[in-house]
Amino acid sequence: MPNPECIIEIESLYTRFGNHVVHRDVNLCVHRGEILTLIGGSGSGKTTLLRQMLGLEQPSQGSVKVFGNSRDDLIQNHLKSNIRNRSGVLFQQGALFSALTVFDNVALPLRELHILSEDLIRELVMIKLDMVAIEAEHADKMPAALSGGMIKRVALARALALDPELLFLDEPTAGLDPELSGSFVELVLALRSELDLTIVMVTHDLDTLVALSDRIAVLADQKVIVTDTLEQVCQFQHPFIASFFKSIRQKIEQNTHSEHSWKTAPMPL
Repeated sequence: MPNPECIIEIESLYTRFGNHVVHRDVNLCVHRGEILTLIGGSGSGKTTLLRQMLGLEQPSQGSVKVFGNSRDDLIQNHLKSNIRNRSGVLFQQGALFSALTVFDNVALPLRELHILSEDLIRELVMIKLDMVAIEAEHADKMPAALSGGMIKRVALARALALDPELLFLDEPTAGLDPELSGSFVELVLALRSELDLTIVMVTHDLDTLVALSDRIAVLADQKVIVTDTLEQVCQFQHPFIASFFKSIRQKIEQNTHSEHSWKTAPMPL
């Protein structure tokens, strides 16, 4: 089988802040159509790496390619704009503009194109709000009047405003109760299938990680130590992985033990 296409390709990446080294020889490929979750301990550089994928920060050394184009080469405005429009970001806590209504928050990326009429923008905004299950009656509300779950959904609608191919989720279920978290996960899965999205996610929530991830990349010891499926990552020997996935590893071991016991149990006479 051919190798999956890399939507994001990171090679030999180093990040230094003065004498402090955050990343050392990081290599990572995000496959088209997958949900890749980035995890790591506090200070491991997850957010920094995410910002480098977004082009908000530059690594000290190495390359970050998105859609085959190096972030370092995005000095041409049309190329930078094209790649930006093909990506959407759901920031932690939603990061809605408090002075703008729900409608205007979602409309902002569309208005920045300077090519769409207000009538078309209104139609597109209402479509996006409907996609994330926000009813039209909420369009004129201010963010302060929204619940935490609604803020996440409006922020997701804004991230999807330009019909991106690539979506970044930074702690998408942080601050949500289990029920709201579960419904948000179902929404992301439905949109991923409907819109053929490639998703890069950072999360500390184990339930969200298990429900959404196709592969998991683990940042530890200043590099990506393993990138694989949940089951394979759980079996990788490292102190952070042992601690982070403790409950899951116990379930896997219990299931394996139960299966072994069933296979080796004597047959009843």
